[in-house]
Amino acid sequence: MGTVITWWGHATCTVEDSGVRVLTDPLFARRLAHLRRRCGRVPPPEAGAADAVLVSHLHSDHLHLGSLARLAPGTRLVVPRGAGASVPGLRRLGGRGNPAGLRITEVGPGDEVDLGPVRVRAVPARHDGRRLPVGPRRSPALGYVIDGEIRTYFAGDTGLFDTMADVVGPIDVALLPVGGWGPYLGPGHLDAGRAAEALARLAPGAAVPVHYGTYWPIGMDGVRPHEFYAPGDEFVRKAARLTPKVAVHPLRHGESVRPEARR
Repeated sequence: MGTVITWWGHATCTVEDSGVRVLTDPLFARRLAHLRRRCGRVPPPEAGAADAVLVSHLHSDHLHLGSLARLAPGTRLVVPRGAGASVPGLRRLGGRGNPAGLRITEVGPGDEVDLGPVRVRAVPARHDGRRLPVGPRRSPALGYVIDGEIRTYFAGDTGLFDTMADVVGPIDVALLPVGGWGPYLGPGHLDAGRAAEALARLAPGAAVPVHYGTYWPIGMDGVRPHEFYAPGDEFVRKAARLTPKVAVHPLRHGESVRPEARR
């Protein structure tokens, strides 16, 4: 059957494995606060078709209520533990007892979700998991390992940390953030260089750079515009130097790749 990974822009990917469609951090907006989608069209309706949706953390460019509202009723939604208490709108989407609502499951590091032939395991991430701009630190930032015909690691947003390879374990594909939505990245993020270091530690067979080249602050088109486009190509160059045996696939928005299992 094979596995197909499609990048829709930012941190939004579809992983089709063993007949199960898993969607990550859906963001289907043309504009988000001060950010504007500058590359690629807003994903088509079929991008929202999923058996399960994984949300890595509570920042609004990863947990976007408007995009979650586009999901089909009954879709399984996996979110960090405490998300319902931190994001009231999420509880309304769940609608306990409402057949039109999403089926929401809250998880923490180490928890697993069974999706038939696919199992999803939540792993730690080094990132601020709060719902910003306000809110206590109630929810962890997570990554996920999607284990089916192949093992796919979706990192969400994370910085590099010493135990990354240990907590993630053996994988076939890494979906790694390599940039952001502005010319500067704060702590708890991977730029192209740190993402290449993460790749060297994880040692998968293949990688797809994500979280770059999609959204950019309004009015900043002329301010260091190379920072918008450059992270993907820079990651490819640095990964080739550090991990020449890893196949890196820089996708265009809406483009797919069929990675092979190493097992």
